[in-house]
Amino acid sequence: MTEYMTGAPSEPGSQWFDGEAGPLVRPYAMTGGRTKPGPTGVKFDLIALVTLDPGAAGTDDGSALGPEHRALVDLCRLETQSVAELAAGADLPVGVVRVLLGDLLELGRVTVSRPVPPAQLPDERILREVIEGLRAL
Repeated sequence: MTEYMTGAPSEPGSQWFDGEAGPLVRPYAMTGGRTKPGPTGVKFDLIALVTLDPGAAGTDDGSALGPEHRALVDLCRLETQSVAELAAGADLPVGVVRVLLGDLLELGRVTVSRPVPPAQLPDERILREVIEGLRAL
């Protein structure tokens, strides 16, 4: 059963801790109050693919990175992931992940690519004709 606090907290700092949820940190505290990713104005779609920049992999001094930034870098170390997968893996709201990825992009720690939209992919009929033509050679 959950107890509700009335009046002053019983222990110093207890207003920042929930017994079931753990430490409570508001999303705006993780992003410094920002809601948009950096001055570059990059928009991170949910399906945008994020990869750890190979040139930056050895430069993880962590001085400019907060714990949430490092969690995203660690997730990207495993494999290329979408913004949605990173948000789920880090257990953070997508809006927060977008802002944090903007920071990492500006620091040169990650690269972002977007999948090719289906409308820009070649027609399946054309690909089959090319395969048949190659087989005929």
